[in-house]
Amino acid sequence: MATSVPAQNNKFPPQIPFIIGNEACERFSFYGMRNILTMFLIQYLLLEAVPEKGLREAEAKSLMHTFMAGVYFFPLIGGYLADRFFGKYRIILGLSLVYCLGHLCLALFEDSRNGFFAGLALIAIGSGGIKPCVSAMVGDQFNESNSHLVKKVFAIFYWTINFGSFFASLSIPLLLKHYGPSVAFGIPGVLMFIATLIFWAGRHRYVKVPPTGANPHSFLKVVGSALRNRGQGKSWLDGAKREHPEEAVDGVRAVFRISGLLLPFVPFFWMLFDQKASTWVVQASAMDPHVFGFEFLPSQMQSINPALVMVLIPLLTAVVYPAFQRGGWELTPLRRMPLGLAIGAMSFIIAGIFQVQMEGGATLSIGWQFLPYVVLTLAEILVSTTGLEFAYTQAPREMKGTIQSVWLLTTTLANVAVAIASKLNVFSGSGQFFFYAGFALVAAVGMALVARRYVVRDYYQTSAPVPTEERTAAGVTAKTA
Repeated sequence: MATSVPAQNNKFPPQIPFIIGNEACERFSFYGMRNILTMFLIQYLLLEAVPEKGLREAEAKSLMHTFMAGVYFFPLIGGYLADRFFGKYRIILGLSLVYCLGHLCLALFEDSRNGFFAGLALIAIGSGGIKPCVSAMVGDQFNESNSHLVKKVFAIFYWTINFGSFFASLSIPLLLKHYGPSVAFGIPGVLMFIATLIFWAGRHRYVKVPPTGANPHSFLKVVGSALRNRGQGKSWLDGAKREHPEEAVDGVRAVFRISGLLLPFVPFFWMLFDQKASTWVVQASAMDPHVFGFEFLPSQMQSINPALVMVLIPLLTAVVYPAFQRGGWELTPLRRMPLGLAIGAMSFIIAGIFQVQMEGGATLSIGWQFLPYVVLTLAEILVSTTGLEFAYTQAPREMKGTIQSVWLLTTTLANVAVAIASKLNVFSGSGQFFFYAGFALVAAVGMALVARRYVVRDYYQTSAPVPTEERTAAGVTAKTA
């Protein structure tokens, strides 16, 4: 009996605007508070406790990156709790309230280090915990009839993130300057409360995928089984086949393959990228803020990044990548990521040259920062947007969540490293720019060498990899980088 094919539906599910509206307000709230955090710590909270400016800047950067490490660590916990026990809707709603409480602490305890840091901790838990759930919940709202719209809705979703970031970066620093910390942190809190209300308003419309419960063939259980049954095959993982199906063991093997490519190298990019909210802001504060008659605050310069993302992604996708392909040298993901690392290093070299000139007595306009921002944003697209999609396609369905955790872990490790280096004040001035650029260049070379030996396996609907000659029939492609 022939199965019926559902009619194609070209309309977005009616609940999608609730999730997109929630994301727009939440991203405004997060980037609004984060982008003024470094300057607030330097100019307000740490002013009396750390009188020496250089040490105060180092302490502010360390605190900033400690906070960011938390933001990218808690998605591991939030995603796990949503998938296994509570479901995405409950986690998003519950942690959104924690998120709002964190914003309230920032607004109320601007003069109290303990109260303010408690607020940062709550925001890290709330923002990080909902991060993997919101994007996944978007995908849950689609079925076979409208699955062709998923790519379009995620493009809107990503554009919304940068839209919120852009306007938050422009407006919230002005509120800090003219109205003080309570208002500057309070407005993002109001936006987060509105985001929570928007999400709650769609509660009766959402498709709510139930939690799966404990997975008997999870990554950790397979690894544990392999360690208990060592020496049972050619690979140390083969011992796990005594207790787990072959697909689960192959999935764990895929996780280790991808981790070997990502974990040693990608953190060096995030060490660069996340310092636009710390080191680059400190540099901007020492520059002439006037550009063509307009005055720009140091924290406002971060708005360049989301504005450029909205322009450069379509340009690269529609023009640059096809041009390289027509020229006979395709910019594959394994070529884009090392190239992005090298380009990211160049952005820090450019900023370091500016710092050398300023240390020599030159007065530079803050407008000069536009150049390293362009270079860093180009690197972001080559590494971040490419790497996230690449990591997702390289694992079987059962291990895609684990791979996303590995990807987030690269950002956590990077921010922990920068927080420690800033706390120790290992490098200051122009030296810190060249220090991080040098590490990124070494990482770019290392990743390019490893990528040459990496065999790409794109997993689609089938869960187990098959040999190259069978890929068409099974829906799996295997190719060399």
